[in-house]
Amino acid sequence: MAVTTIETSDAAQQRVYPRRAAVVSWIFFDWAAQPYFTLITTFVFAPYFAAHVAPDAASGQALWGFATAAAGIVIALLSPVFGAIADATGRRKPWIAAFGAMLVVGSCLMWIGRPGAPELIVPLLAAYVLATIGVEFATVFNNAMMPTLVPPERIGRLSGTGWATGYIGGIVSLILVLGFLAANPDSGRTLFGLQPLFGLDPVTHEGDRISGPLTGLWFIVFVLPMFLFTPDYPARHRLGAAMREGLGQLQATLRSLPQQRDIALFLIANMIYTDGLVSLFAFGGIYAAGTFGWNTIQIGTFGIILAAAGTLGGWFGGKLDDRLGPKRVIAGSMTLLLLAIIAILLVSRDSILFIPVTPAMPGGPLFASLPERAYLLLGCIIGACGAPLQAASRSLLIRMVPRDQVAQYFGLFALTGKVTSFIGPLLIGTVTALTASQKAGMAVLVLFFAAGLLLLARVNAHGHARA
Repeated sequence: MAVTTIETSDAAQQRVYPRRAAVVSWIFFDWAAQPYFTLITTFVFAPYFAAHVAPDAASGQALWGFATAAAGIVIALLSPVFGAIADATGRRKPWIAAFGAMLVVGSCLMWIGRPGAPELIVPLLAAYVLATIGVEFATVFNNAMMPTLVPPERIGRLSGTGWATGYIGGIVSLILVLGFLAANPDSGRTLFGLQPLFGLDPVTHEGDRISGPLTGLWFIVFVLPMFLFTPDYPARHRLGAAMREGLGQLQATLRSLPQQRDIALFLIANMIYTDGLVSLFAFGGIYAAGTFGWNTIQIGTFGIILAAAGTLGGWFGGKLDDRLGPKRVIAGSMTLLLLAIIAILLVSRDSILFIPVTPAMPGGPLFASLPERAYLLLGCIIGACGAPLQAASRSLLIRMVPRDQVAQYFGLFALTGKVTSFIGPLLIGTVTALTASQKAGMAVLVLFFAAGLLLLARVNAHGHARA
C-alpha cells in the first residue's frame, strides 16, 4: 500500500496516511450504502409496502414504524458495545463485511413482497430490520476509519465529500428505478415513458420490489474498492480478549462522560437535532402530499432535486468545515433549517406569507404554482443544509475524542442518533392529531432545532481539538 508521510506541526513526529486511491475507495462506501436509505426507507419500497402489501396504508405505516423502532432500539443499545470491541481489536473491515452481509441479505429478501400477500408482512419486516441493523452498524465502523485516512485539517472535507458522494449515489439509484424499472400499473410505463427493463411486471409491482435486490447488488459492487484499497488497523487482540477490554473501556468512558462536559453536551445536542432532521425528511413528502396533493411522480422528482441540493451542500460544507470549523458549519446549517421550516409553515396551497396566490390546477404541469415552487426552493435549502449538518457532526466528533476510542465514540454517536428517534415522529403525529393541522404538527420541528442550537452554543469544541 502506497503511503504519504505527513509531519505534524505540534507533535514533531511523523504520521503516515494512505494515498489518494485509498481515500477515494473509502468515500465510495457512502455511495454504496445510500441507495438503502433512498430506495428502501424513503421513496420506493416503504411507500410500496404501506400501499400494496399491508392491509391498508394506515396500518402499513404503523407496521413499518414499529419495525423501524425495533431496529433503532437494537442499534442504540449495541452500537457503543460493538464500537468499543472494534477499538480493542483494532480492525474495522471484518465488522463492515459482517454487517454489510446483513444489509445485502435483508435487502434481497424484499423481492418476495408481492402485493396483497399479508402472510409476507412479518418476513418482510424481519428482512427490513435485519438490513437496517446491518447498514447502520457498518456505517459506525466505516466512520471510525476516517482519522487514519487524512490529516486532521482535512477531516471536514473528507466527511463532506463522503456525504456528497452518497447523495449522488442515491440520485443515480432513484433515477434508475423510477426511470427504467418501476412502472405505473395503469399505464405500464416508467417515469421516462418506457416499458420496464427485464420484463418487470407493473401489475405485481416487480419494479418496486426490485429496489431491494438492486440495493444489495449495488452495495456489493461499490463497497469492494474500500476492501481492496483502503488500509485497516492491524489486529491487536483476539476477539475474546478484545471483548473484555472493549467492554471495560466502554464502562470507563460512560463513567467519565459526565466529567467530559463538552463531549456530553455535543452528544445530547446531536440527539435532539438529529431527531428533528430525521423527522423533517420523513414528513416532508407527507406534508407536500397533504398540502399540494402531490402524487408519487411529483414526490419522487422532489426527492431527486433535494438529493442534488444535498450533494452540493455536502461538498461545499466539507470545504467550510476545514476553513471555519465543524461547529460553525453545524450551527449555520441548523439556523438555515430553522428559517426554512418557519417559511414552510407560511406557505399553503393558495398563499405565500399570507399573500393570496393562484393555486395549482389539478393535472397541470409539474410544480406550476408559486406555492409549489416556493416549497421546492425551501426543500432545496433543507437538502443543502441537511448534508453538511450530518457530515460536520461526525467531523466534530472525530476532532473531540481520543484517537484510539473513535469507534467507541461513534457507537455512542449512533446511540444518541437513534435512542430518541421515535420522539420527533410521535410529537408530530400527536400534535397533528390533536389540532387536525399538518402545519401545527410540523411546527414542532422548530423546537428541535432551536434546542439543538442552544446546546451546541455551550460546547467548547476547541478545548478538545486534537493535533
